[in-house]
Amino acid sequence: MNYLSFILLLGQPAGGAAGQSNALVTFIPLLAVFVIFYFFMIRPQMKKQKELSNYRSSLKKGDKVITTGGIYGKIYEVKDNFVMLEVGGDLRLKVDKSALIQDPTADKV
Repeated sequence: MNYLSFILLLGQPAGGAAGQSNALVTFIPLLAVFVIFYFFMIRPQMKKQKELSNYRSSLKKGDKVITTGGIYGKIYEVKDNFVMLEVGGDLRLKVDKSALIQDPTADKV
């Protein structure tokens, strides 16, 4: 017995509550799609956003970062919504915290 025939068998009226069981069987696949969508798409994205938010709030002077534009730098100063990046020599850039991502090569130094 395959999956489809099992669902069709569940949907057949068995007595007085035929309308209720039929409606329930109709919404089971929709509910299953939503649950699968939640666990494979929404939940991992929320977890990633939370980790990135925690990373940005824990930035400190001397951390190596990359901007979303691809500029590598070291944090010179941290403020509430922005950081000052030291990108080379005496060149410093004021960058919004939301434009920073973690430097994957920072741990390999």
